[in-house]
Amino acid sequence: MKASELRETSLEELKKEEDKIREEIFKLNLRRGLEQLDNPKRIRILKKDLARVLTVINEKVKAGESL
Repeated sequence: MKASELRETSLEELKKEEDKIREEIFKLNLRRGLEQLDNPKRIRILKKDLARVLTVINEKVKAGESL
């Protein structure tokens, strides 16, 4: 997921994407505590994606865009 792609989406879609990524990180962290993950790097990748989404959300909010 690239920041340029995220900048083209609406603020509402970005909020949905943020919620989806947070939920997936939560589920992976739970599974990590109970069993070994197939791809442990997935958590790190999701955290970086979340940071990109939050950055674009903050850019749009500062630019005056609203839900």
